[in-house]
Amino acid sequence: MTNATIILNESIRLMNDGILRGTGRFVEIEDQNGNKQQLELPEAIHTYAAWKQIGRQVKRGEKCKARLYIWKQSKGKTAIDEETGEEHQTPGRMFMKEAFFFTFDQTEPARA
Repeated sequence: MTNATIILNESIRLMNDGILRGTGRFVEIEDQNGNKQQLELPEAIHTYAAWKQIGRQVKRGEKCKARLYIWKQSKGKTAIDEETGEEHQTPGRMFMKEAFFFTFDQTEPARA
């Protein structure tokens, strides 16, 4: 399961529990039996770092709306090819890490 899938599934659950709001935008989904259903998309949630990349700052004292375990990749090791002498990066391992998610309402424009 990808991080996007993990976050979407948890966002839908949080919206159904009344923790997140809906956006008013709907998508049509089809189950394995061919039954179609309208699904409202929940409001966006991002980590502290993701909001910072967007140019927003999480407000002081805000508590996360969701704590999810998502995939993270560790840094790989640098290896030197003995024949060519070239450096190359080996991929790091994947592991699950707890991440804290915030909504747009919990942020403000980042100060310069």
